[in-house]
Amino acid sequence: MDSILVKGNGALNGVIPIAGAKNACLTLMPATLLSEEPLTLTNAPRLSDIRTMTSLLESLGVEVSALQDGKVITMSSHGTLNPTADYDIVRKMRASNLVLGPLLARLGHAVVSLPGGCAIGARPMDIHIDALSALGAEIDLRDGYLHAKTQGGLKGAVHEMRFASVGATENFVMAATLAKGTSVLKNAAREPEIVDLVQCLRRMGAEIEGEGTSTITIQGVTSLRGATHPVVTDRIELGTYMLAPAICGGEVECLGGRIDLLAAFCEKLDAAGISVTETEKGLKVARKNGRVKAVDVVTEPFPGFPTDLQAQMMALLCTAEGTSVLEEKIFENRFMHAPELMRMGARIEVHGGHATVHGVEKLRGAPVMATDLRASVSLILAGLAAEGETVVSRVYHLDRGYERVEEKLLACGAHIERISGV
Repeated sequence: MDSILVKGNGALNGVIPIAGAKNACLTLMPATLLSEEPLTLTNAPRLSDIRTMTSLLESLGVEVSALQDGKVITMSSHGTLNPTADYDIVRKMRASNLVLGPLLARLGHAVVSLPGGCAIGARPMDIHIDALSALGAEIDLRDGYLHAKTQGGLKGAVHEMRFASVGATENFVMAATLAKGTSVLKNAAREPEIVDLVQCLRRMGAEIEGEGTSTITIQGVTSLRGATHPVVTDRIELGTYMLAPAICGGEVECLGGRIDLLAAFCEKLDAAGISVTETEKGLKVARKNGRVKAVDVVTEPFPGFPTDLQAQMMALLCTAEGTSVLEEKIFENRFMHAPELMRMGARIEVHGGHATVHGVEKLRGAPVMATDLRASVSLILAGLAAEGETVVSRVYHLDRGYERVEEKLLACGAHIERISGV
């Protein structure tokens, strides 16, 4: 397995281009199953998760081509589709469950393995099952697979989710585009990735209103057409690189960045003493004066503070002035990076869903291990500001969600390199 070697090297200065959103692209790709005509995505990120979704779609009978060094993905579902999403592929990535709704809508039946992904919590499928069942799907769990079918196709319905699940919202919306009649989803998730999905589906001919609010209304149509759609900026990659100059000092401009994608996050940076300025090309980030100040953080569904930036924010607060409390309200078991940061000299106490971080003057480089995708990059950020060398192992997690990390940070003056596994 590869590792990442990081040496604390002072302030970072430069420009970092932000890729298209991983979580948006992984949602947009299954939408191709809803139409016989081609779907083309531009501004696609070049990540291992995208390759996994490509493999899954190809196993279902979709023709997929990567163009322009992977930044453009073209897909066509015009042929005979296979309704079974096999465990060997689905186990690698949680987002694989997003083929369930489109397959049901297009074919009337599907067999989808229970998904895998990072070990950061249960993320149960019952919310997805309830949502699709409301549309008339009959779903049974047998031998680790969800066996789903409909009697005469999906039918419009009103459904209120008990939790604003992003994935369940996406599955419901995609399935409802081809359902008979009108569907209304209440307590829907409001994330920018869902807005991006709806904009793509609308380009394909879907009739949808209310994206970005807690109530989404879908008027079913008989078929969808092909389309070309640009993937929205990755707000999690954006927030991650915004934290680099916050932790190390210096000034970095994140190309393609938008404050509206991360308003709650930007408010916390401001409270911590970090300046965020809009430019013609994105966002410019710099530390205001002196040491970062401690702030309390509570993760919440959008538009709240993103759970996917909690680990990176903890890395910043490890050297802040004062004591910070982070409360994780989205996923259980998402403080696994805390013991690794403690190996670098951080003072952190974890009690259930709360982590108390007592800021120290300086972190020290150490060998650490990535436990999940966001934890891996939090350790790299910590290493950039630590004294000496930090070696982050098990960075296959990193490659699932961050495109060319070493290249982007090197361009800003970081001392970072990949060590290939034996």
